[in-house]
Amino acid sequence: MERHFAFNLGSDFTKNTIELKRVAFYTLGCKLNFSETSTIGRLFENSGFQKVNFEDRADIYVINTCSVTENADKKCKKVVKEALKISPNAFIAVIGCYAQLKPQEIIDIPGVDAVLGAAEKFRLIELLGTFEKKEKQIFASEIAEATHFNTAYSLNDRTRTFLKVQDGCDYTCAFCTIPLARGNSRSDYISNIVDAAKEIAQTDVKEVVITGVNIGDFGLHNGIREEKFIDLIMALDEVEGIERFRISSIEPNLLTDEVIAFVAESKRFVPHFHIPLQSGSNKILKLMRRRYQRELYAERVERIKTLMPNCCIGVDIITGFPGETEDDFLETYTFLNELPISYLHVFTYSERDNTHAINLGGKVEQKGRDARTTQLRSLSEKKKRKFYEENLGNSFTVLFENDIENGNMHGFTENYIRVAAKYDPILIYETKKIKIEAINSQCLAEVEELEEEVSHTH
Repeated sequence: MERHFAFNLGSDFTKNTIELKRVAFYTLGCKLNFSETSTIGRLFENSGFQKVNFEDRADIYVINTCSVTENADKKCKKVVKEALKISPNAFIAVIGCYAQLKPQEIIDIPGVDAVLGAAEKFRLIELLGTFEKKEKQIFASEIAEATHFNTAYSLNDRTRTFLKVQDGCDYTCAFCTIPLARGNSRSDYISNIVDAAKEIAQTDVKEVVITGVNIGDFGLHNGIREEKFIDLIMALDEVEGIERFRISSIEPNLLTDEVIAFVAESKRFVPHFHIPLQSGSNKILKLMRRRYQRELYAERVERIKTLMPNCCIGVDIITGFPGETEDDFLETYTFLNELPISYLHVFTYSERDNTHAINLGGKVEQKGRDARTTQLRSLSEKKKRKFYEENLGNSFTVLFENDIENGNMHGFTENYIRVAAKYDPILIYETKKIKIEAINSQCLAEVEELEEEVSHTH
């Protein structure tokens, strides 16, 4: 693999040389990637670049990749091709998880000029200088060198921000490449995160989603646990100027009674949890190397619903994992059907290089995987409608977004019910008290009158 030494251009030289260059970004994958892309974009703007939309003609394109599924890898190639259609002579830099895992594969994509791994992606400007096209370059250290935590949050949406609090993962789930792409678990300090939240509070943003790879494992600094997730959310709950905090995906074995009880009584944390399950079969959970069994998951759901009956609970599920028989799948389906959950994110298992699962027997044919995915997605729609119907007649606060369709604006309640109401430009990016009066055929909650005063912008 080709390696290059870093070099640092003086800031005056850099700004004078590149101030007219236009840069565009494209993000594949998770909320964490979006927070990092947004932060890298601000680094470019602070260095004199002009940030433009992807569809505009740019001098530089930065593609932040995901590698959770094989489809994500294919998408990277497609985005490179689209960028070159818009601007054939543009400099193309690829960063992110796919870049760390397979840098040589990416550098061989026609048109790609540079690939930067996990330890280098926040140093794009330092490492690539004026982004002049020359020989292809790879900057990808071994993943063990990705030990620094880079604070990141998104500011490309006036509705909500994704605030990164943790990175990497120490778990060894059989299907997952993320530890290989992002390194060991590490966190920002609570004081830094609170400072970032206070900066966000000075904008028009109303909602902050705290995100990471394994956020329940928050608090590790250089391998030593110095802080806890509960301490983080307690500190954020005191930040003035942000109306809502939402917890992104959190492992069931790390979602403690203490965290659940705090959210139930907090001022700003909303009643919404996204909790990965992956399988409702203990046999498959063991093969997946998950750190819990389904009984613990059921306990977590029961605890949440006892303290917060209207809480929204989302679930991640993988279908067609090696060794999953039809009976195992039916066990998962029945388990989910009986749980008071609100929706499913269903992923069809795909083989990933350098994972434990790729060497397991009992491969499920693709047709069988797809059929199981279809069944669970249908179940998800039923669960979602049931959850919405259970909340008919209840009052909530909706944060309306700039999402207008057929004369209606849309937004989400604190417990993640999507609401449609007659368009009113004054209410875009604002919170509003509403009462859910109907559920339409598109599974949207409908309201007729909006009588309460809107919240004030910051």
